[in-house]
Amino acid sequence: MYSKEHVAPLVGGAAQQSDSSLSLAQKISGIFDEDSVLRVKENFEELKSLLSCYKCAILEVETKFNVLNERFSLDHERNPIETIKTRMKSPESIAEKLRRRNLPFNVNSLEQIHDIAGVRVICSFVDDIYMLADCLLKQDDIRLIEQKDYIAHPKENGYRSLHLIIEIPIFLENEKRLMKVEVQLRTIAMEFWANLEHKLRYKKNLPENIAEMTASELFECAEMSAQLDLKMQNVKNCIENS
Repeated sequence: MYSKEHVAPLVGGAAQQSDSSLSLAQKISGIFDEDSVLRVKENFEELKSLLSCYKCAILEVETKFNVLNERFSLDHERNPIETIKTRMKSPESIAEKLRRRNLPFNVNSLEQIHDIAGVRVICSFVDDIYMLADCLLKQDDIRLIEQKDYIAHPKENGYRSLHLIIEIPIFLENEKRLMKVEVQLRTIAMEFWANLEHKLRYKKNLPENIAEMTASELFECAEMSAQLDLKMQNVKNCIENS
């Protein structure tokens, strides 16, 4: 889940290396074999450095959106961004994703996962989403890796959001590194639905008929949220054009 305060648990000080590497090894011990756990301990400093770079990339992207939000308000007397949330994928989630792809838990494998660092931008209106995405991608230090428009083409369950995988440079003491960040842009209504759907989806052991009924109800709620976004967009356009 995304949170303003959430950061990677592996970017602590060097004095914590022993305890942290042991903790990480314990976290993935039920996912990988003993050799992988030992490699995590051996390469802890390299893993810690990489995850710190992802955290820096999050800060860079977050700053870019804050700048866009501030500049937009000068011309339009409103802010297109309601909230910016950030998150680092947990070691357990990373390990599980690597296991599904039959990849070892090491630095080279981590660089093949594009959503370790995440930034979610909650917008007021649907057209703000596309405006902000366009402004971000026009910046000459941003490279688009992948784009998935779940607003124009919602998922089967009704989920809507614009997903971007971007590459952004971060500048360290003696080098520049290119880091990948997943950016999600959605409206307040999309965020409201997605958060509640996420909580309800993880209810275990539901009878099949109840699971089917709730899936249908959630899809209907998603459609209602989309209609609300459309109505609010129309109201906004009417006011601006008057």
